[in-house]
Amino acid sequence: MAKEGVADLNSNNFDDRLNVNANNSEDNDNKHSFGMALAYQDITMKTYNNLYPKVYSMRNLIAAWKNARKGKTKKDYVIEFEKNLRDNLIALHYELKYFYYKPKTLITFILRDPKTRKISKSDFRDRIVHNALVMVIEPIFDKTFIYDSYANRKGKGNLSAIKRLRKFMGKVSRNGKVEGWFNNNQIKGYCLKADIKHYFQEVDHEIFLNIIEKKIKDEGVIWLVKRILDNNASGNYSGKGMPLGNLTSQFFANVYLNELDYFIKHWLKARYYIRYVDDFILLNSSKEQLISGGAIEDFLIKNLRLELHPDKSKIIPLSKGIDFVGFRNFYHYKLLRKRNIRNMERKISKFTDKEISKDKMAEIFQGWNAYAKWADSFNLRLNILGEIVKVL
Repeated sequence: MAKEGVADLNSNNFDDRLNVNANNSEDNDNKHSFGMALAYQDITMKTYNNLYPKVYSMRNLIAAWKNARKGKTKKDYVIEFEKNLRDNLIALHYELKYFYYKPKTLITFILRDPKTRKISKSDFRDRIVHNALVMVIEPIFDKTFIYDSYANRKGKGNLSAIKRLRKFMGKVSRNGKVEGWFNNNQIKGYCLKADIKHYFQEVDHEIFLNIIEKKIKDEGVIWLVKRILDNNASGNYSGKGMPLGNLTSQFFANVYLNELDYFIKHWLKARYYIRYVDDFILLNSSKEQLISGGAIEDFLIKNLRLELHPDKSKIIPLSKGIDFVGFRNFYHYKLLRKRNIRNMERKISKFTDKEISKDKMAEIFQGWNAYAKWADSFNLRLNILGEIVKVL
């Protein structure tokens, strides 16, 4: 019965302003600035109505269900939902259409991997709704994002961010060409490395909704966004925060910090700026030019009610290496972060104590190795593999 329902639905029978938006630009040269400023005006002025029927349409809900189940087809909650797939999707359709949809309370658990994080898990039917919303409104906002925003975007990701960082390091240090022998200490240039304190817990709902409403004039979409924002593990409305783990939170995070991106690119005129979620970096050949961190913090406090993390926001020379998206990035090479290596060693220890099966350990190593090979880590990966083989 469930298989027939899945098959049926699968058949679809149902300027110096420096790259102001730069979503299609490969560089931030000044010659693009005038065009980018015009594009910025055009993009930010345009608004959208009559989107909500697209969100709750059966065609969109079917596509959203397919997205939500990817990689999870054997999960009990997916199997249970698909026992009455057609009825469940039709129920969601009417709940959304007539404004009586209410998400279920989030299930929260603590993940230590190795950093301790509180993850909130939505019910599967709510994840379908999240996908349905994002599929309709993400393309609208993605056009307004700067080119160098890399998290949770199609065609972007952490490896693309690393490549872009490498290019920026070359620009700032004049391709690392200095007199004398090649070594890290001869690479000139500086980086402002910053991190937003408790970002997901501190996002202000009122400010976020104001940002959304600049583009979206559809009351149904705004209603659904509020519904999702108001849902939390405690069941009490706080007016702040977004749960880690929701697809919508990942997308909303980019919308919220796009305000910061424009401030840094458009007003501070930073040529070499990259953001990945709440981590961002600015590069410059002059340390003095990076003392704009105070202006950035003022903007965050006054406009987004956020703060920079005092221990994770600092100016460092490129010769020391930039800790960004899982790697320690030097001009000539990349190293894995130490905590990444320690985390893998902990997994091996659990495997040794038979807390992890052979199949699971093979899966863990395969994923880790695929990521680690982007660093200069041949010997390290060989040693890690050797430790695993010893236990077999």
